[in-house]
Amino acid sequence: MDAPGAGYPFEYLIETLNDSSHKKFFNVPKLGGTKYDVLPYSVRVLLEAAVRKCDGFFVKKEDVMNILDWKIRQSNVEVPLFPAHVLLQDFTGIPAMVDFAAMREAVKILGGDPEKVHPACPTDLTVDHSLQIDFSRCAIQNAPNPGGGELPKAGKLSPMRGQPKKLPCRGQAACRGSCDSAEPGRNSGTFASQIENTPILCPFHLQPVPEPETVLKNQEVEFGRNRERLQFFKWSSRVFNNVAVVPPGTGTAHQVNLEYLSRVVCAEKDLLFPDSVVGTDSHITMVNGLGILGWGVGGIETEAVMLGLPVSLTLPEVVGCELTGSSNPLATSIDVVLGITKHLRQVGVAGKFVEFFGSGVSQLSIVDRTTIANMCPEYGAILSFFPVDNVTLKHLEHTGFDKAKLKLVETYLKAVKLFRNDQSSSEPEYSQVIRINLSSIVPSVSGPKRPQDRVAVTDMKSDFQACLSEKVGFKGFQIAAEKQSDTISLHYEGQDYQLTHGSVVLAAVISCTNNCNPSVMLAAGLLAKKAVEAGLCVKPYIRTSLSPGSGMVTHYLSSSGVLPYLSKLGFEIVGYGCSTCVGNTAPLSEAVLNAVKQGDLITCGVLSGNKNFEGRLCDCVRANYLASPPLVVAYAIAGTVNIDFQTEPLGTDSTGKKIYLHDIWPTREEVHQIEEEHVVFSMFKTLKEKIEIGNKWWNSLDAPDSVLFPWDLKSTYIRCPSFFDKLTKEPVALQPIENAHVLLHLGDSVTTDHISPAGSIARSSAAAKYLTNRGLTPREFNSYGARRGNDAVMTRGTFANIKLFNKFIGKPAPKTIHFPSGQTLDVFEAAELYQKEGIPLIILAGKKYGSGNSRDWAAKGPYLLGVKAVLAESYEKIHKDHLIGIGIAPLQFLPGESADILGLSGRETFSLTFPEELSPGITLNIKTSTGKVFSVIASFENDVEITLYKHRGLLNFVARKFS
Repeated sequence: MDAPGAGYPFEYLIETLNDSSHKKFFNVPKLGGTKYDVLPYSVRVLLEAAVRKCDGFFVKKEDVMNILDWKIRQSNVEVPLFPAHVLLQDFTGIPAMVDFAAMREAVKILGGDPEKVHPACPTDLTVDHSLQIDFSRCAIQNAPNPGGGELPKAGKLSPMRGQPKKLPCRGQAACRGSCDSAEPGRNSGTFASQIENTPILCPFHLQPVPEPETVLKNQEVEFGRNRERLQFFKWSSRVFNNVAVVPPGTGTAHQVNLEYLSRVVCAEKDLLFPDSVVGTDSHITMVNGLGILGWGVGGIETEAVMLGLPVSLTLPEVVGCELTGSSNPLATSIDVVLGITKHLRQVGVAGKFVEFFGSGVSQLSIVDRTTIANMCPEYGAILSFFPVDNVTLKHLEHTGFDKAKLKLVETYLKAVKLFRNDQSSSEPEYSQVIRINLSSIVPSVSGPKRPQDRVAVTDMKSDFQACLSEKVGFKGFQIAAEKQSDTISLHYEGQDYQLTHGSVVLAAVISCTNNCNPSVMLAAGLLAKKAVEAGLCVKPYIRTSLSPGSGMVTHYLSSSGVLPYLSKLGFEIVGYGCSTCVGNTAPLSEAVLNAVKQGDLITCGVLSGNKNFEGRLCDCVRANYLASPPLVVAYAIAGTVNIDFQTEPLGTDSTGKKIYLHDIWPTREEVHQIEEEHVVFSMFKTLKEKIEIGNKWWNSLDAPDSVLFPWDLKSTYIRCPSFFDKLTKEPVALQPIENAHVLLHLGDSVTTDHISPAGSIARSSAAAKYLTNRGLTPREFNSYGARRGNDAVMTRGTFANIKLFNKFIGKPAPKTIHFPSGQTLDVFEAAELYQKEGIPLIILAGKKYGSGNSRDWAAKGPYLLGVKAVLAESYEKIHKDHLIGIGIAPLQFLPGESADILGLSGRETFSLTFPEELSPGITLNIKTSTGKVFSVIASFENDVEITLYKHRGLLNFVARKFS
């Protein structure tokens, strides 16, 4: 939509920003006065967008007033939002871009200029869902999939991977040996690269190494397998304004969005406004940690936004989450994030916005905030919003925002009161306020035998002692009281030591699962640095190791200067893969083993992995604790878990002074500073290079640059859809539905999974027959997701779910009856016969038709099957909107009525006439071939929906505007 013009009722609010930029903005606070000042920040973003886009049709003045009156209107009204930009991933993005390509054809046929067809808002498409692992190498010998579970995907490689390749080291002067093999030493181990965990530095000599062959092979196969689709994407990025394609091998959609695409404040024709985004990825919510309003929606909603329509949502309740107090000094970022997430899940915030405020918010880094925002599915919120503050600005500075842009962002957000300040005298009003005292989040470890047995660090000593006395079980070892103080002498490398119950003999820092958060690995490094500087050390008999989850971890540990200190304490890099927590650790020394057996000691292993079952690490290590990386280092220095960190020292310095854990534990501020300087900046810089430079396959990929896409009639991936086949320059009057047959007679809770094509293509399906007839073998079928750009495949896959229960068939099967012939056929084959015979179709359904995830082909598929209307007892609202958007009439039984109550078998034919003037919620009469007449509700809610339906859907409506 164009910049504000004469038809915009709030044009008087436009002012010039009070700085040197001369940018303009809507001064929305002037509209609401005190009403505005108490709105939650997230609602202020909704209000600004409504004011800016108010045109009297899509956004009405009433919508603006409803948002301004949020306090009394929440949960009761629908409001529109025009997001600032859209984010697509390739699977959901291809049908949207194919529709735009087809629209250009239609506009040309109608006599319009196809070059005018462009998405209405900036659209970023990230190709991140097409990679499959065809080649891989295991990181651990004799362990094809150590630890079980799904193998990692190649799409999540280290962000440093995109750097120019350098030759592997071959014993240069700066290197202590060849990178081809590990040097034997205190913590020797085997290095081998893993697809996901590709190092950028040699783990033993910190010299750059090239990308592994497996990564290059997988990328090459990806470009071969998906060449047609990638060529189409490249054509799209060339010919459409507002479309940017992030090429394969760059990163996942949500990460790229967070690190590169997000703008925080947008500028369009010198008009400033807050950034906001919707997209086809559930992780879109991450950007709320940056103060950008955003959430994931279905493909058809994003396509609607691209076509110039708003997203509609119920004006939400906003739960204020006040963070107070200071986090426990020993609590890591992971402790805090999981603690907040657990609390939100217990309170119940499903279907609501969550907004954070209070003095404790400033203690959370951007990594913490985006992690909390990304975990919305864990606690059911639509989004979790962190307004922009000084922490955000500092983060943006490290990601490459220049000072002028940063100043503009700050000045604008303060002008419209979207900048959060700890010194603010008042906070917004919320639907509900929950309070979390950060000091109540207690750091803990898990053990001694199971990961679910949590132990607060402050209780560790007493809990371990209790375990010694308890009978043998998950929390007991049944050691006689008189033997619990036994000590065994150990002579190791010329020194004498004492081993007791609780002695640590194995300590492993592993960057895996939740410990891949940079803050906890950096905290371990900073603690090691302070420990070494204080003169502390780890006893040499303790088997220590450091196994980063990726080369990126090695990079930031090295660049921040903490890696040598970890090495000094014995935590040297042993490789990139699962090791200690799957039992792949080097054996303990004979001296230690003999001492443990002699005293029947309960010795301990401490690791930052995710598995600690008894005997898993080593059969002689009977107590195993999972801990955060810095706590692993702390317990290794202490040499025992039988210690109270609050009252007992870790050791003494050279002067004999006692050194406690709190003396060397890094503050959150120290960790955040290092994280921003050595992680965020490096990741952003590398990602920017990848996007702007691309890779050799993408750069060399041929793609047309013609105004119209040159459709290949032989292609089974990309095909011009038939949505515009009968398009006329002006919409024709609504035609009656006469003598329609029922394609399917369905019951309650038919989901979009039942309707929409998904997953693999069954060999006996209509889609399989289509592909076979075009010379493909079953191995080449690929999936419905990969073929979403071919409407012929997708239409054949509609209602092809084997769990579909059609009352005509009487059992789950993707079948129906073609009544004129009496044949039982695949749904597509029956629909195809009906269309050849010129017979319109309807669907009968029960309650909650179209529930489940939003899926564009759950509406597009039935439309192409020839379905003119759905008659259901009730609908999932989003799916009902989709039906209208594609041109299918959503009809609803009167309250208390249904097909069964009305005695409808579904074998009748149905006729319906529309009046010249439709109105929202109008009642219509249906007549059946048996003579029965009954009333139904035409479930249109507003004039916009009626307009779209009269045009036979959104695509036709927009195509006519361009022509």
